[in-house]
Order: sequence, then structure tokens, then C-alpha cells
Amino acid sequence: MLSPKKVKWRKQQKGRMKGAASRGNTIAYGEYALQATTCGYITSRQLEAARIAISRHTKRVGQLWVKIFPDKPLTKKPAEVRMGKGKGAVEQWVAVIRPGRVLFEVGGVDKTIGHEALKLAKYKLPVRTKIISKEKLD
Repeated sequence: MLSPKKVKWRKQQKGRMKGAASRGNTIAYGEYALQATTCGYITSRQLEAARIAISRHTKRVGQLWVKIFPDKPLTKKPAEVRMGKGKGAVEQWVAVIRPGRVLFEVGGVDKTIGHEALKLAKYKLPVRTKIISKEKLD
């Protein structure tokens, strides 16, 4: 699973997910992309599952770009533990997703294969997404 090799601070506060994505909201490399329409967290496991779904459907033809990285630690305390005694241990790493963020890009494949691969990845993710293409943007 994806996680940072080194972080400056081991634990973070949750923060807020308000507003739209100001960066990473356009297609940069591929022809077709998966763009988030709602906000949320994507864990490293969900990201990997979506990546595998795309690469299996395209039979590793063309290229795939993963445009997000899980760099935020989420902590959790064990079940049935009394209140207090500090913040829990890091449970998982997540990527913060805001509306408009491009998650995956696919290039060098046929339109139907690209759309179907991104549709399969869409089912693996906890945020609502839409498939966009470069030809519509130009």
C-alpha cells in the first residue's frame, strides 16, 4: 500500500474539506480521467484496488497515471478503551479529496476500453466521480 517514507509530524488533526479542488483539477497527461464530484477520504487500500481494476481491464496497454497520494495519517484508538490517555496510533493513510480533483488518468487506449476501465475503478472508490475526456475540454 502507498504511504509516505518519512513525515515531519507523525499525527495530524482531521481538518475540514470545504471548497473545490484548486489544483490537480484538469487532465495533464492522459486522454480520459476520473474526476471527483464530492469530497471525502480515499485510503491507500481503496486507491490500490482502483488502480488494479484499471490496469487489469486495459491489460496493461497504454499508460495509467495515479494523480493522488495518501499523505494524511488517520489515527484510531482500540475498541473498549477509556477516554483520555492521548491520541491513538496511526491506523491508515488517506488522500483528502475535494470536488473537481482528478484521481486517475488513462492514455494510449481505445475510448471504450478507457471508459470501461475507469467505470470499474469508480465502483472501488468511496467518493462520487465522473469520467471526463480531453477532447471535451479542448
